[in-house]
Amino acid sequence: MWKTLILIPMIMSAYYFPELKGQSTFKYQQPHPDITALADATPAPAIRINKQATKGVLMYRHAYKSIEELSEPELKLAGMRINPVQTITSRMTYYYNIKVLDIITGTENQVEGLPSSCKLSNFVWSPDQKWMAFTNTTDKGVELWILDILSTVAKRLTKDNLNASMGNPFVWNKDSKSIIIKAKSPKRLQLQEAKNIVPEGPIIAENEGQKAQNRTYQDLLQNPQDAFNLEQLITSSLEIINLEGKAKTFLREDMYGGISPSPDGNYILISIVKKPFSYAVPLSRFPMEYMVYDQKGKAINSIASVPLQEELPKGFMAVRQGRRNIGWRSDKEASLYWVEALDKGDPNIQVPDRD
Repeated sequence: MWKTLILIPMIMSAYYFPELKGQSTFKYQQPHPDITALADATPAPAIRINKQATKGVLMYRHAYKSIEELSEPELKLAGMRINPVQTITSRMTYYYNIKVLDIITGTENQVEGLPSSCKLSNFVWSPDQKWMAFTNTTDKGVELWILDILSTVAKRLTKDNLNASMGNPFVWNKDSKSIIIKAKSPKRLQLQEAKNIVPEGPIIAENEGQKAQNRTYQDLLQNPQDAFNLEQLITSSLEIINLEGKAKTFLREDMYGGISPSPDGNYILISIVKKPFSYAVPLSRFPMEYMVYDQKGKAINSIASVPLQEELPKGFMAVRQGRRNIGWRSDKEASLYWVEALDKGDPNIQVPDRD
């Protein structure tokens, strides 16, 4: 009896759905022109206004990403999503055109000198508000461009060798005459695919008896190949480039994170990712070294050596112990501030002040 019950749906399936026996390949189809016009309507431009509120840079984007953009490669590593070919975050929002707005008169001026097909991002005003620096992403990588606000003419400063895997790959120097960039390391090795690697042994996680909540994070490292690829992608050298495009090496290859010049422009605070990497937490909780350098690249002071933070006390207000949130005081020439927990980072400990 049970054999009959099984055969019946098989026969019915063959009878009612004969087309399932073969497959056809269909190309993407265009909807009705009215729907296309609605979907392709240009969104209102974004704007970056100068400190005096006299000039603005209008940035125009498409409403949706193209199929080509959505099909680009993506690696999910340590909480980040990176395009390994272009070395930039794969979730970047790009702009295809920019104009300079005179806020006083309302006049809009088209920027000249842009490439015919561009993907612009990372817009940053110069300290003197005379320039706007930004990046253009090509098929191979990321270029640095600058815009002269007065003449509304843009020009390229570098080839497509910037490393934007951890965010904006450049920062203005305080003199507005040069820019510090992260450049892709020429020593980068070919990335590995886990399916092509024979594992040398199992991945072992140890618990040494500490009690801590187990938070859930996306896109963590999964194996040694992920760790290798992450190191290759975030390693860069630091260069200083002037507004004529002439560059000089500032610091040799390392896993550089944030870059922050002091208010007087004489010193630079740099965070550097260190090992060991972790399979349990994202890159923001990896070991980190905070160093201060002078403009010649000489190490002046180590501000903090942050260990790997796989375990924190329970509670969303839990933080690590030691110096954190390190930055320059804007009211001093070259003075740093930071925050330290007074409750050992544990919100369950009752103290008059937390930090």
